[in-house]
Amino acid sequence: MLDYDAEADRYDETRGGVPRARAAADAVLRLVPPGAGTLLDLACGTGLVTERLTRPGLRVYGADAAPGMAHKAGRRLPGGVVLADARRLPLPDASVDAVSAVWLLHLVPFSDAIVAEAARVLRPGGVLIATVDKDAAHDVGSDIDAVLAPHRSYEKSSDRADRVAAHASALGLEAAGATRFTGHDQGNTPRGTVEKLRRGYFASWFGGAPDTTAALMAELAALPDQDRPRDDPEYRLVSYRRPLGRD
Repeated sequence: MLDYDAEADRYDETRGGVPRARAAADAVLRLVPPGAGTLLDLACGTGLVTERLTRPGLRVYGADAAPGMAHKAGRRLPGGVVLADARRLPLPDASVDAVSAVWLLHLVPFSDAIVAEAARVLRPGGVLIATVDKDAAHDVGSDIDAVLAPHRSYEKSSDRADRVAAHASALGLEAAGATRFTGHDQGNTPRGTVEKLRRGYFASWFGGAPDTTAALMAELAALPDQDRPRDDPEYRLVSYRRPLGRD
């Protein structure tokens, strides 16, 4: 897993910047119920998405476990960001109207615990909004994907849509909606994919031995148009509601 404190200074510029953040925020807001008064953005990172979750009457807060990320987010949302583990939020039960988890559940083996904690802090009628099948979204059918395909497996992905849905249901949450958005400027290049392999970006699905990694890098380096981005991914967001009458 990446060191997100170390990544904080370059995170925005390597993740699609404002266009991607705006697309994500707009998609989240499409799933926030009318009349919601509070939203907590889990793993808010630098706050680039969080600061765009704006709507009249909606107060937005962020939480991140990485001090470097939380510090940057705090500059964007003064007084609105807390350093916290998404599994142990410093909030009482039934205290917020919406919880968002964008690009989080695929990163950790304890996604079920995050879903459970989100369910705990939701008020009746509140929603959990999360990206699912994130790694799979990056397979856009390109020549890069053809090289990676034999090494990809999403069977154990912690954000698989069916897994998240089953756990949400076990917690009493009901499916409430879904939407999609484009990951602007996230189309892979062969050269960039080699660098990502070197830096450990694909740890959630790739665990190749050093010789396998070297061979894969060589195959990617042989592709044409080394710096031409392939198609952008399209991410999926789902929402689950805590039924009214639950306390």
